[in-house]
This record gives sequence, structure tokens and C-alpha cells, in this order.
Amino acid sequence: MRTHLAYGQQKLELALPDHVHQLEMRQTPPVGEPEAAIREALENPIESPPLRALAQGRHSACIVISDITRPVPNHLLLPPMLTILKECGIPRQNITLLIATGMHRPNEGDELAALVGRDIMENYTIINHFCLQPDDVRCIDHIEGSPIEINKHYLDADLKILTGLIEPHFYAGYSGGRKSILPGISSFETMKFMHSYQVIDHPGVANCVLEGNIFHEYGIQVAKKAGVDFIVNVCINRDREISGVFAGDCDAAHLAGCDFIYRHAVVELPQPMDVVITSGGGYPLDATFYQISKALTCAKDILKKDGVIVVACECKEGLGSDDFCSIMRSVPNPECFFRHYCDPDNFVIDQWCAQNIYQAIDHAARVYVYSSGINAVDIEKMGAQKAENLQETVNQVLQGNPGAAVSPEGPYVVGKLTG
Repeated sequence: MRTHLAYGQQKLELALPDHVHQLEMRQTPPVGEPEAAIREALENPIESPPLRALAQGRHSACIVISDITRPVPNHLLLPPMLTILKECGIPRQNITLLIATGMHRPNEGDELAALVGRDIMENYTIINHFCLQPDDVRCIDHIEGSPIEINKHYLDADLKILTGLIEPHFYAGYSGGRKSILPGISSFETMKFMHSYQVIDHPGVANCVLEGNIFHEYGIQVAKKAGVDFIVNVCINRDREISGVFAGDCDAAHLAGCDFIYRHAVVELPQPMDVVITSGGGYPLDATFYQISKALTCAKDILKKDGVIVVACECKEGLGSDDFCSIMRSVPNPECFFRHYCDPDNFVIDQWCAQNIYQAIDHAARVYVYSSGINAVDIEKMGAQKAENLQETVNQVLQGNPGAAVSPEGPYVVGKLTG
């Protein structure tokens, strides 16, 4: 059997025995005419008046968009929305596109042009959210004693619109919907609570789980307090084509998209695997090792205790932010990480993805990382091993291990144990 792992902007061919379970997204056809499908969703949304009706009489609008780490087809989503706002009398200068960076770096220059299209970049106000700038956020309430601080450009807009991609998410159950606000446009202080060691360690915080998932439930609470007039979320197939458009009420439209994704992106397995071979999901998700925590979590969830994980990830931008690098280069083993970062006083930016990486390393006997962007020293410091040759490493770990699975698209497909 031959499979192809997503790796940067290419595919890595891998030969595997026929007994290996292949975790693949069910092939879903793209919508026939994406532009027409988007217009139809805007005109006939789910449990909401049409966007055109909502925009009547409004003086300003804020459209929240995902940052470059998410393959959202903004070049298709934004033009019909902006046209409707213009036709409803909202001046171009009163429309803000707010990039939901969360704690990620800003998107600027050529990267911004690739994100929204050069014409939109040059003709609309586009703002990157900076979670560490207190003047850019405003406190609207508290949750479990922590402040809920949201970007003021969003709060001050007459019409509040969220866009995004619905896919499996290892904390929120599914991305999209309320997640554009928290963590997308929330402050560092708010995310200190939402991404705390205790929240991330909660057993209900998991892929494709909403009921009992406190990360999802907190997100819903915050979205209601901040206010959401309309969402436009999409699902994509394995070829990154739009396979579904879900617009309208924040909760109802998002849930419809989640149901769609579950039917197409979840694969059931009878028992835990001895070996899981996975990818970081390809570009843009595998640009840094920070995001590989998602692939490792998906692998851990279907892996026997002391099994083996092999992950292929390009990581052309290296490990990630300075804070993330500092954690990964200074913590020698999972036990040291858990002991230090379980204390809220030691909270630092990006510790949550490190937490998931160390959870996977702790669960597995060995984790092999095949990457052209990460050196052996950094890989070994975190307790993993560098795979110099992907095929040879896979051949080695499969010997004597009958239960094996491969996930060519990484975290875009989720395995669920039925036994």
C-alpha cells in the first residue's frame, strides 16, 4: 500500500503494509460553484435573518477573519460580504477586517496580501489583533474570576461578523464559530485562564467533543457576552476545496458545520494502535512545530500506552515563537514540565501546546520526528528522536507491531476508539 503524507506544500510518498489502518477524510465533493454557494448561504442562513437584512441601518461593521495558520478561502468569502455591506450603506471606511491572531504573530505585507487578496488589502482597514496591548481590549465581564477582555474594534462595531474554518480541534472539539472571539481576539489575561494548565488538562477537552467540554462551553459564554450578529464558516475537503458553507446564527450554523465534519473527518478504530504514523497537516499548519501539538494529540488519543508515534512535519519556520522555543529547549522531560507549569504563577505564552506535546511524549515509548526545519538537538531536548529517513524509520517501527494506523492529513482527520 502506498500513501502520501501532507508535508509543507508537497506530499511524501510512503510504502506501508496492507494491514495498516488508513485514516482518511471521506471524500466529499466540493460545492459546485463556491461563489454561488456562499451567496446562497448569505441570503438563506441558518436560524438568522439574511446578512443583507442585518446590515440595514448599521453604520459600521467588523469582520473577524482567521490568521495565516488556517486555510480559509477569504478570497471567496469576503467579496460577496463586502458587497452586501456596501449596498446596505455601510461606508468602506467604516468596515474593519480584524485578524484573529490569538497569540500568534501579525500577518503583514505579502503574507497579508495572500491572506485576503491585494485589492482588499489596499482598500480596507485591516487590523491585526495584539493580545498583549491593553489599550486594544476592553473588559466586558469576568469568568471564573478572570477578566473577559475583547478587542475594542470588534466591541465598538454596529455589525459583528465572524468567519472561519470548521475542522476538528483538540481543545474546542471543533474550530470555527465562537473560537474566533476566544482565543482569536481576546487578551492575554483572558487566555491565561482559557489556556491554563488546568483547563487544558480537563478530560472533556478533546477533539470532536462538545458536550461536557469546558473549553467549548466557556467559548460559548464569552461569545454571547461579546455579541455575534452573524457567522460565515466553511468546511473543506482533502483537496482544500470548499465542501460546505454554514452561515447564520453563531450557535446553530456552527453546530450544523460540526455535524457535517464529524460525518466526514472522524474514523472509528476498534482498539488502540501500537504505532501511529501521522503528518503535521501540511502548509500552513505545519509551518512551525508549535502547531504539531495537534497532530501529536490526535496520535496519542488512538495509541496504546508505550506505543510509537512517527510524525512528518516540514516546520520551515522552525519551532515557533521565542516563548515556545524557550520552553521546549529548557524542559528535559514531561515530568519536569508538568511539575513546573501546573502552577498558575508560572504561566507563560504558548505553554499549552508544549503541554500537549509533552503529554504525547509521556504517553508514547518513542516519538520520531521527520522534519527538514527542526534540528536533531531541539528534537532530542524535548525527549523525541529525529528520523533522518522517513521510510526506513517507518519500516523499523512496524516490525513486530501489528496494530498500526496512518493519518496522511494529520489533525484534519480524527480517529475515535470504539473498543
